[in-house]
Amino acid sequence: MTISKEYELVGMQKAGEAVACTLREMTLFARPGMTTKELDEYGAKILAGFGARSAPKLTYGFPGYNCISVNNEFCHGIPSDKRVLEEGDLVNIDVSAELNGFWADNGGSFVLGKDVHQHQNLVDASKFILKKAIEQIKGGVRIAGIGHLMEQEAKKRGYKVIKNLGGHGVGRSLHEQPDALLNFGDRSDKRRFRKNTVVAIETFISTTSTYANELDDEWTLVGNRGGYMAQHEHTLVVTDGKPIILTATNGIWN
Repeated sequence: MTISKEYELVGMQKAGEAVACTLREMTLFARPGMTTKELDEYGAKILAGFGARSAPKLTYGFPGYNCISVNNEFCHGIPSDKRVLEEGDLVNIDVSAELNGFWADNGGSFVLGKDVHQHQNLVDASKFILKKAIEQIKGGVRIAGIGHLMEQEAKKRGYKVIKNLGGHGVGRSLHEQPDALLNFGDRSDKRRFRKNTVVAIETFISTTSTYANELDDEWTLVGNRGGYMAQHEHTLVVTDGKPIILTATNGIWN
């Protein structure tokens, strides 16, 4: 989506607020002993309070309202009444929604309770890399250059990036152009960020894997070499200077 009118920016800000607040409240609500379905239904109520509708359910018929992935599940995890959260789990929540014709996307990984399995460094690295990447994004900047930055920052910390997952354009639907905003520098990609476009920038920072594979449930993705992954995502508007982060109210950088 390219924003050309004030009402479009306002609409995107409201959609961004809905998903950001939902992500924040779900993260705060999560606790050991809770099922991922309980957590998902809590998030669904928050989205409904904004008048927003689940984007993955609307677009793809996803069997839940929000993607909730735990431990070795990298992303697109299906909420389940059989999956019980435990102390120290690495949890990823991805919230995307439509509100009055505008779509926004937001996600974050966190350690539930005490860091008994030593996942916090991975989570912190993902947060830092997303923040550093977003700080460099403006009109005219090469898309592949941001991907290269992400991969190099991951390597500095002893991590890898998932090469078949990436960010994407968003705004009037869940996935738009520019697509494949990858976490590594593809030299063949000559595209540049354009002023006033809306994009969802995502990190996919991994301990051992470099590709994500789909499980038999046709939704959940796991690593080709196992291990763990942290993901963080913001929806933003590209400008000539600092981007406008539409989902900044979730506090995932705190």
